[in-house]
Amino acid sequence: MTTATASPYEAANEIRITRVYDAPVALVWDAWTRDEHVGRWWGPRGFSLTTHAKDLRPGGSWAYTMHGPDGKDWPNFTRYHEVEPRARLVYDHGATSADAKPLFRVTATFTDLGGRTELDLRMTLESAEAAEQTRAFVKAAGGNGTWDRLAEFLERQTSDVDVFVINRSFETDVATMFDLWTDPEHFAKWLPPTGMTMEFHRVDVRAGGEGFFSMGNGDFTMYGKIAYTRIERPHLLQYTQSFTDAQENLSRHPMAPLWPAYMHTTVRLTEEGPSRTRVTVRWQPDASATPEEVAAFAEARAGMTQGWTGSFDKLDAVVAAERA
Repeated sequence: MTTATASPYEAANEIRITRVYDAPVALVWDAWTRDEHVGRWWGPRGFSLTTHAKDLRPGGSWAYTMHGPDGKDWPNFTRYHEVEPRARLVYDHGATSADAKPLFRVTATFTDLGGRTELDLRMTLESAEAAEQTRAFVKAAGGNGTWDRLAEFLERQTSDVDVFVINRSFETDVATMFDLWTDPEHFAKWLPPTGMTMEFHRVDVRAGGEGFFSMGNGDFTMYGKIAYTRIERPHLLQYTQSFTDAQENLSRHPMAPLWPAYMHTTVRLTEEGPSRTRVTVRWQPDASATPEEVAAFAEARAGMTQGWTGSFDKLDAVVAAERA
């Protein structure tokens, strides 16, 4: 665990989350404030929401219950302090009732970027120690998946396309993180699912280049190709991935026959300070995918989250070793 320190990005007693969404600010605001929208993305993956009462005005409140995938209910009470439509929300979060003490104050700023929207969240706690404890709790509970679910919801609203989005912030500079994604030796160390190893048999990391690799765990081996389509150091990497047989002929996922034949991956790296980088992964089936394949993809978000979380945990370990 890192120690919270003051920086241009966030104060020691703050948790700051910034996202840019490919959606107009009016839609992002509605996604936050309209009951029929917020219930479709609010909370970690697997959670659902029931709103009991909502009064969106300064001094108003929102009483709701989060329903966990394990059947446990989590009562929540939010008190609004500032409501500036399509621009700013300030509210207390983390209370279980009107009489309970909140955990922190949230300032949410919505900035119109001309068809896109920047969402800047600042969660202010009593101390640096409280911020660090809350940050660890949110990470363990999968709370940061909330903002990934919002991205997926907005994509569905704007383009009627199913995507998978996942973010993680790492304690390293953006140039180092870019190298960890584009150096085949590093990439193969952390990308495979937990319990598996990866080997590139050939690779040409450039726009128009491709790689052929295998993954295995001793009991079975699967093969695949990566075709690099766009590389902009140090912020962007795009590639298409497919499963093949040992002779590089197109095949299907060995355990998911309805998985789309081609998957498009976009990786964006964003500086959150001189030594912190946020990684955003966007996964999307190719346009050639059948409705059945798209449905299989959409239903597999929990598994994708688990897989990428395992990979990111290993990437965290690589980053820590690089810093040591």
